[in-house]
Amino acid sequence: MLGEIGSKWLDRLHQQVAKDLRSKGWSQVEIADILGTTQSTISRQIMKKPVELFASADESTIDGWAHELSQALITMGPQSNVIRQRLVLEFQFGGNNTLRFDKTLTGMDLDVGQEQRSLLRRLEWAIGRLDIRKISAAMPAVGLNIASALADAKVIEDVAAFPGKITMVDGKLRHHETPAFGASTHLANVLLQIMSNDPEKVAILNIKPPLLNDGVDVGKIESVCENLGYKLAMAPKGIIEKSSTKIDILLDQGAFGWEPSLYILAHNPLELIDRCHQVLSKF
Repeated sequence: MLGEIGSKWLDRLHQQVAKDLRSKGWSQVEIADILGTTQSTISRQIMKKPVELFASADESTIDGWAHELSQALITMGPQSNVIRQRLVLEFQFGGNNTLRFDKTLTGMDLDVGQEQRSLLRRLEWAIGRLDIRKISAAMPAVGLNIASALADAKVIEDVAAFPGKITMVDGKLRHHETPAFGASTHLANVLLQIMSNDPEKVAILNIKPPLLNDGVDVGKIESVCENLGYKLAMAPKGIIEKSSTKIDILLDQGAFGWEPSLYILAHNPLELIDRCHQVLSKF
């Protein structure tokens, strides 16, 4: 909903504040410090003409905000410190429906307990975003699961997943319990292996790979990965064959009594669902 429009709002606001402060004698370094950016970025912003918005009324509004903010900063001086930022977003839809978000940005990292709770919430949000129409044909016989790890995960207990498995019943995804840490040994082990090579990939899910005759259609998977710019690695029985600095897709072709699996990796649970939809749309 924000997309390019919202990005341009912020770019113009940032740029106009920088121009105002520079015109009042602030150095580029002082402006960079107060706006949380670099001197070279401020230099470029000052030299460029203001970012054009899609409507002149919006430009006038943003410029007014920039002037008010710069005047306040001039009054307080370049040595003032921002201790809190508050973000307010409001979206109005048809039918008199409004969504409003009013949050304070603290600039502080989550403590361990907060980080864990946040990760569990993201897993629940992620499962709710899965498109049934796309995932139904790729449901593994052993069941689907989604896992995500803390940034410094070292052991299975640092990886959260849904206990048991996620299944499809009457056209809906079902899971009997909420996600928990240490809930999936196999998926956690695979993810920890991946993180040892590609630490930024902290989310994983398993789907059924496309089949050809009596085996996995490796050619199709390779083609899809190439098309999407994803790095493919092999993992017979969940053991990664070769180390790699980047892994996006992991393929286990299966064996006698061992179901083949295709693992999709991402930087967070929500991106994971987007990647899953991308891959499935190519099969």
